[in-house]
Amino acid sequence: MGEPCWYVTTPIYYPSADLHIGHAYTTVAADALSRYHRLLGQDVLFVTGTDEHGQKIERSAEERGVSPSAFVDGVVARIRDELWPTLRISHDRFIRTTDPGHVRVVQTIFARLKDQGDIYFGTYEGWYCLPDESFWPDSRVHDATCPECGRPVERVQQPSYFFRLSRYQDRLRQHLVDHPDFVQPPSRLNEMVNFVEQGLEDLSVSRAGVGWGIPVPGDPAHTIYVWFDALISYLTAAGYLTEPEQFQAAWPPDVQLMGKEIVRFHAVTWPILLMALDLPLPQRVFGHGWLLIGDTKIGKSLGNVIDPIQLVEKYGVDPVRYFLLREVPFGADGTYTEDALVRRTNVDLANDLGNLLHRTIAMVRRFNDGFVPPFRPGIAEPGLDRVAEGVRRDVAESLAAVELNRAVEAVGRLVRAANKFIEDRQPWALYREPGARERLDNVLYSLLESLRVTSVLLSPFLLDTPGRIRRQLGLTTEVASWDESQWGQLPVGHHLDEGTPLFPRLERLMTEAAAAAPGPAEATPAPPPITMEEFGRLDLRVARVEAAERVAGTDRLLKLTLSLGESTRTVVSGIAQHYQAEALVGRSVVLVANLAPVKLRGIVSEGMVLAASEAGQLALVGPLEPVAPGARVK
Repeated sequence: MGEPCWYVTTPIYYPSADLHIGHAYTTVAADALSRYHRLLGQDVLFVTGTDEHGQKIERSAEERGVSPSAFVDGVVARIRDELWPTLRISHDRFIRTTDPGHVRVVQTIFARLKDQGDIYFGTYEGWYCLPDESFWPDSRVHDATCPECGRPVERVQQPSYFFRLSRYQDRLRQHLVDHPDFVQPPSRLNEMVNFVEQGLEDLSVSRAGVGWGIPVPGDPAHTIYVWFDALISYLTAAGYLTEPEQFQAAWPPDVQLMGKEIVRFHAVTWPILLMALDLPLPQRVFGHGWLLIGDTKIGKSLGNVIDPIQLVEKYGVDPVRYFLLREVPFGADGTYTEDALVRRTNVDLANDLGNLLHRTIAMVRRFNDGFVPPFRPGIAEPGLDRVAEGVRRDVAESLAAVELNRAVEAVGRLVRAANKFIEDRQPWALYREPGARERLDNVLYSLLESLRVTSVLLSPFLLDTPGRIRRQLGLTTEVASWDESQWGQLPVGHHLDEGTPLFPRLERLMTEAAAAAPGPAEATPAPPPITMEEFGRLDLRVARVEAAERVAGTDRLLKLTLSLGESTRTVVSGIAQHYQAEALVGRSVVLVANLAPVKLRGIVSEGMVLAASEAGQLALVGPLEPVAPGARVK
């Protein structure tokens, strides 16, 4: 690989137990970035792996009555051969810190740093956090708890080799100041600058009496500190000392992704190690936030882990990946619940995207016998092309800034715009209007093309959905290049494939969510029968959502502006915990139009939108086929 390549890493995960949804969060993000850069035509080196040494692994193996080697082999097999294939992670190299080649690189680097005076022998006295495998001086420990994770620390006094962090303190601080993008997001950069300005103490980089580790060269009574060993794996995986051409192409890393709890090792110890080796520093170290359950971090030691394999088996790989990439601003903490995963799937994928594809294919089959109509630029229907170009630009800019949720959210903006385009242009009315055939063709082509562009924009994030969209559009090739996201490339005249719905129906997902909930469901008593005359007193109308906003000071209420064709209504609806306001714009709903007005939070509500409810979930009721606003439901 002689040409420059784009190099991204995940943390080298610690296999003291099976990985969970938090680890999947980081790895899916790295996978999405890798897929995007491959679409740009770049060579990519995507590295993940496992950090297998240290006292914590040694103790875990002892508790199970097996050797450390046998213990980690079992956990690593489940990660490399089950978890990552299930999530379809496209890594190029999986490195294990027990690999013989890595061991040789670590020992070579240790010996070099010792020879040049950056590593020296002394006595360590201080605190050690076993869960984090981290050393802490007295100045940073209070009440015998780890300043990073809050768990108890052990008092340690032993001979040790030390790495001279203090020698490079000023140089690192200047680098942090001169390169504000080196540590991201900015809040993490500020934390690291403050940490360095407090003064760096030399780091103990060996342990005596810990057998499960890489022996210090020339002193086998000591093993190399697990974090020192793990950080070097990024060099080993890039070909340092073994594949010079590969290393020249890949180094330095473009992005290194990790949870915020290990940013300190990557923003302090790691760059100083590279400075000592006279190697370029990574372009960016990005510490994302945590997935929380309630207010608690998901963690192996806390016993609240969520198995991503089980989620994929239940919901499919695309809904799980979509939730991880879309739900939480990348860099901030976010809350995980299975209800949120179900809701995000139902609203964004099933309702918005799936319904757009279904409606568009149905209209082309009805109005043009299922063939892609010609597009006539002279009478273009403006709107979607400009939206698509803006979304394409926003996706690229967001991915360049490692803002993955913003990138995915931007794609949703195109989908919502296309749904609103249907309501605005009303193809069914153009079909009946004399002389409107060319306008109808342009509308249908624009909708089909927006779906084709969407299939390209989604391809870094979702794996099966883009191909399924393309097959229904009659396209036989998979997405091969980001250039395909430019507008106007859908071939004219070929026949569409009706296909199957992109995602399971909303009711099926809700039923599964209810079945998974603990405790028996309460039966709702059936209401008494009514007569046709009583039913006829209801004035049910199709309405289109023109605007939606959250009612200030409430968690549940949305203010909806609804079009009934010749008039509009304001409705206050308690659906804010189930739908995002902006996602509703352009959707068709069913309105009880003759309900007596009521005042809610100072707003006069002129009706009620219908929704189905099951297991605590809501699903708005709307027509399956396009219907003009104001149409009577009977």
